[in-house]
Amino acid sequence: MLDMGFEPDVRCLVGHPTMPAKGSRQTLMFSATFPEAIQMLAREFLVDSVMLSVGILGAANSDVKQAIYQVTQFDKRNKLLEILGEEGSDRVMVFVEKKKTADFLAAFISQKGIKTTSIHGDRYQRQREEALADFRRGTCPVIVATAVAARGLDIKDVRHVVNYDLPQSVDEYVHRVGRTGRVGNLGKASSFYDSETNGALARPLIKILSESQQEVPDWLENEAKYGGGGGGGGGFGGGGGAKSYNSDSWGSSSGGGGGGGGFNQPVAEEEDWG
Repeated sequence: MLDMGFEPDVRCLVGHPTMPAKGSRQTLMFSATFPEAIQMLAREFLVDSVMLSVGILGAANSDVKQAIYQVTQFDKRNKLLEILGEEGSDRVMVFVEKKKTADFLAAFISQKGIKTTSIHGDRYQRQREEALADFRRGTCPVIVATAVAARGLDIKDVRHVVNYDLPQSVDEYVHRVGRTGRVGNLGKASSFYDSETNGALARPLIKILSESQQEVPDWLENEAKYGGGGGGGGGFGGGGGAKSYNSDSWGSSSGGGGGGGGFNQPVAEEEDWG
């Protein structure tokens, strides 16, 4: 909660008149990455704290086989279809940076004969829950998601995570990769690296790969040495669409009454729901 901007809410809870003082209560805090800034903030709520960590703090899960592909923005779709073709009916989560990219990409994949749904912060909670239910049941074995699905969700048997757009921070990368390879299972994570937009991530990615005993591509080493473009994600533009994009129904709104399709009003920010 601290890492996602809920510091005022945490302070409200621990400062409530009915809450015992920090010297007379037991407080446990958990984080998948625990960056230093959050550690410092957490110490305000703790007395004589002890930190326990599994593996290297902030590292990616070593049970996940990570692969970084050097792909231009315009080649991403073909590479994604190649990966999805190899996975068959296994569950695959595809992460993008923009909400409109999620809808566009889900429709595109569905047109290629792979049933796909999407989830992002402009969907009503009911629609997001329906999308997750379709994904869990295998009705739609592929889900395209923004940061809304990177944390707080435990979905069994996610075989593969694809970073269609790399996130802007390596901590977010670790959270995304952590959607697979859970509870001792093995998983795969593929990431599309575009030199024009992801140059700032080259060194952090090398560090993450090395810490989890993954292969570091030679070209990524060169990117780190000689630099690339600025950081950040990207994505193809695109219109809205349905919650689930089956080949016989994409473009229509799911589970609602009559009237125009699409989604009327945004819900809470993407980081607010997990």
